[in-house]
Amino acid sequence: MEKIWIVPLVLLMVFQSCFAQKKVPQQKGLEMAAKMAESEMKHFPEPWTVDYNTTPVWNYTQGLVAHAMVKVWKVNGNEAFYNYARTYADKFIKEDGAISQYDLQDYNIDAVNSGKFLFDLYEKTKDERYLKAIQHLRDQLKTHPRTSEGGFWHKKRYPHQMWLDGLYMGAPFYAQYAAYFKEPAIFDDVVKQFVLVHKYTYNPKTGLNYHGWDESREQKWADPKTGCSPNYWGRAEGWYAMALVDVLDYLPQDHAGRATILGILNQVAAGIKKYQDPKTGLWYQVLDQGGKEGNYLEATASSMFTYALLKAARKGYIGNDYKEIAAKAYSGLLENLIKTNNDGTISLTKCCSVAGLGGNPYRDGSYAYYIKEPVRDNDPKGVGPFIMASLEYSIN
Repeated sequence: MEKIWIVPLVLLMVFQSCFAQKKVPQQKGLEMAAKMAESEMKHFPEPWTVDYNTTPVWNYTQGLVAHAMVKVWKVNGNEAFYNYARTYADKFIKEDGAISQYDLQDYNIDAVNSGKFLFDLYEKTKDERYLKAIQHLRDQLKTHPRTSEGGFWHKKRYPHQMWLDGLYMGAPFYAQYAAYFKEPAIFDDVVKQFVLVHKYTYNPKTGLNYHGWDESREQKWADPKTGCSPNYWGRAEGWYAMALVDVLDYLPQDHAGRATILGILNQVAAGIKKYQDPKTGLWYQVLDQGGKEGNYLEATASSMFTYALLKAARKGYIGNDYKEIAAKAYSGLLENLIKTNNDGTISLTKCCSVAGLGGNPYRDGSYAYYIKEPVRDNDPKGVGPFIMASLEYSIN
């Protein structure tokens, strides 16, 4: 009887080993961070072009990549990465600290995100221009329009709306500013932003947050009862997860709202875990509809989730079991979404290039809408988080 079962057992073990995901060595993370950063500089020699734009623009995507570049520089000391980020800042910041291509009166929360890496530039150079630019961006938040309960509108042209994306764009910068300039009262406002967006977008049945919420219920995409958009978009949840872990870098240990943020983070992490693709370790464009026609494993959200889970687990914000989930995700990124190009650079593939709500042409937040938005390689909203995820992987 034993002889009959030996061969099938051996075959089963071979089969499992062939399809098992190999654990990536930690050192590989540091190598991949530098490799992606180097590739990004070759793909886009001018840092303001990283979003495939042809005219200079002060925007969150360029700031995200610059922020990631500074992080690589801090780890490996390669000045080329720092200089790339500084080149972007110096393209726009004038002698008096004013930022060209930026208008406070637009009240676009996205524009604030690019202020984060300016703290590092100022610390290294003591150039007052960077400090003044930081103050300009902080000034926007003093008069930025808000919901009736105090939540920042996503943009002036999107009135009464809070989007998950906006939490990443504004909150980490706001918290960093509070810590740097010792203005503790700001921390209460930072916590409030998460409390409000979570209150209105989180669905405990799925464990996920809807992309956006319209307090006025005027938008066609808004549910008449809840005000929420109809679907769970991967990258929106990714922005939100990154915002939560990054804000905790600055929120004081004894702040009354810290436990609230940790509680929200644990709910968000549980939802991310629930919808991870068991085969690849990645996540779908529309998170809860993985088997539906047209849906696909998407790189920007997968990179963001990997970064957020790795960092949160390393810092003890979430359970230790998430390390395995995050490691599987990082392996999935390398195995499924990274390709080597003929010139020796690497690319991050299957990135959703853009998605939003409302506007013209109108974006209705439907499943059909999300899966039909363009997909491209090396979108900065994936490249930046992939670099940061790689750095986190190297120290986890």
